[in-house]
Amino acid sequence: MTTYPNTEETLDLIEKLVQIPSPSGFTDDVITFVENHLKDLDVPTNRNRKGGLIATLEGEDSSQHRMLTAHVDTLGAMVKEVKGNGRLKLDLIGGFQFNSIEGEYCTIHTTDGTFTGTILMRQTSVHVYKDAGTAERNQNNMEVRIDAKVENAEEVRALGIEVGDFVSFAPRVERTENGFIKSRHLDDKASVAIVMQLIKRLQETGDKLPYTTHFLISNNEEIGYGGNSNIPAETVEYLAVDMGAMGDGQSTDEYTVSICVKDASGPYHLGLRNNLVQLAKENDIGYKLDIYPYYGSDASAAIRAGHDIVHGLVGPGIDSSHAFERTHESSLKCTEELLYAYVRSELVKY
Repeated sequence: MTTYPNTEETLDLIEKLVQIPSPSGFTDDVITFVENHLKDLDVPTNRNRKGGLIATLEGEDSSQHRMLTAHVDTLGAMVKEVKGNGRLKLDLIGGFQFNSIEGEYCTIHTTDGTFTGTILMRQTSVHVYKDAGTAERNQNNMEVRIDAKVENAEEVRALGIEVGDFVSFAPRVERTENGFIKSRHLDDKASVAIVMQLIKRLQETGDKLPYTTHFLISNNEEIGYGGNSNIPAETVEYLAVDMGAMGDGQSTDEYTVSICVKDASGPYHLGLRNNLVQLAKENDIGYKLDIYPYYGSDASAAIRAGHDIVHGLVGPGIDSSHAFERTHESSLKCTEELLYAYVRSELVKY
């Protein structure tokens, strides 16, 4: 008999997800992976025109719906310019700093294939550049060194590399014996794996949900509009499952589920927040309440788009967000347990 949540299985899923390149705008492969996984569970799905995936589980009440969302798109880049020295200038996809990708291995995705490379400062060699340590890490100083014998723009273009090609970053995923997983793109593939596991759990246990519940795997969250459409008119509650951001002054940690009370978009719905806290207390689930000052979610994007919904945000605590991320299996477990309790609970009074 399966024991839930199966955190080892969740970690395996995360490992597979983070190794599928999927910067915003280049997400078909990872959406297909999730789609096939849900198909094996006999869960009906459909894609929206933006390329996101929607799965639906029917509930006792089909007049009022819930929607949960997690996003598979990640940070990444595009080729901005093929430089005369045979290297590439980048344009960033998503909100992060150039210093967080310095020295990172990457893949350039062309129309006909892929090439590997390394993201470096133009002034990297300390034997040549006096300002190697002090030069600003910006678009003009950072470039991709392609793993190919090229010395000028013409030779690069002869390989099929061109402006607009997507560039993905090596995830460098590792798991430790004491329960940590560290990798790029835990934002938000850790949550996607949790949602996938939640759906599997509901299917295997045969739990009948009180309300028809939709699961949106969105693919444009990092650029601001992944989950602001395809919300059925019957939807009352909309819960984004995304990372909890850690840092100075934050209460979020890597061992509990983070419940966001406010981010850059403003406060989340008080009634839904109180319901989530009550569910955590009733089920002995570790949680932290927190404010993310420079953050927006698919739920806040839906509110900005004008949807009349009750919105909330929860997720596992992720250290060093949008850089070298890490979380612990206990945070994954707490998040899944809270979601499991939530989808089986009553709607909030609004």
